[in-house]
Amino acid sequence: MPLGTLDRNPPPFFKQGTSALTKLIIFSFISMAMMLADQRFNIVQPARWVLSLMIYPVQWVALRPQVAWEELGDVFEGKQDVLDALQAAKAQLLAQSVRSTQLEQLELENHHLRELLDLRQRIATPAMAAEVLYEAGDPFTRKMVLDKGAISGVVQSSPVMDELGILGQITRVHPLVSEITLVTDREHSIPVLNTRTGARGVAFGESGGAPLLELRYMATNADIEIDDVLTTSGVDGVYPPGIPVAKVVKIERRADSVFARILCESLARVQGAKHVMVLSPVKLPIESPHIERAVPVQPKGGRR
Repeated sequence: MPLGTLDRNPPPFFKQGTSALTKLIIFSFISMAMMLADQRFNIVQPARWVLSLMIYPVQWVALRPQVAWEELGDVFEGKQDVLDALQAAKAQLLAQSVRSTQLEQLELENHHLRELLDLRQRIATPAMAAEVLYEAGDPFTRKMVLDKGAISGVVQSSPVMDELGILGQITRVHPLVSEITLVTDREHSIPVLNTRTGARGVAFGESGGAPLLELRYMATNADIEIDDVLTTSGVDGVYPPGIPVAKVVKIERRADSVFARILCESLARVQGAKHVMVLSPVKLPIESPHIERAVPVQPKGGRR
């Protein structure tokens, strides 16, 4: 084949057509024209609506993981908020309960102090208020320790009482504290008077486990009944007369014994006392008389 007959045109695959710059200018002009037309006449709005409806399912599916994660976070956050609120409510309830208990205790102490103050006004014997620090730990004795001692003027053998009756007697005095032996102690005794019959007797601390007193040396045919009230008789010179001591709770009359077994319950708070009144003993120690020496009087104008 002669060379002059060959087709020197490039194959269709390598044909470039319109240049890229020309296409850019054309399409830019078309885009600007469409934007201006859409801004003035909203010609693209229907197409946008159709497109948004077609894309919405895809958007909804794509957003599900994010929505699920946010809802899960809200669940845990809400649960933590509820737990925190519950804990705060419990703490507030506990604080209110403590304050309520303290208020009840203060009201009870105020009531006891008012009764002690009223009792002090009715008793002519000098007295001072004291607070019980603690009860003695010895299981074989019944004692309490007060916050007043010799520096405060407490003397040995001073009667101690609360607003209900005789509690015991001061048996040991220290400079700052003192010790009470309660009326229910087995080594304590107190002369008493039956307010119903006027009969006198002596009540001793019960040696058993219960905090009771025993009215001893009363005949089996003695006139005494349950609920009889025993008060101090005042014959011992320690306790002022007429202060309540105990109430009869049990009477045992046995044929083989001359005396009846009479158990009494202390009217004072021998367990759990908080505020008490320390009285001065009725009989104070007798001081030795002071003898004054006579001094001779010199007559006026006499010799020295």
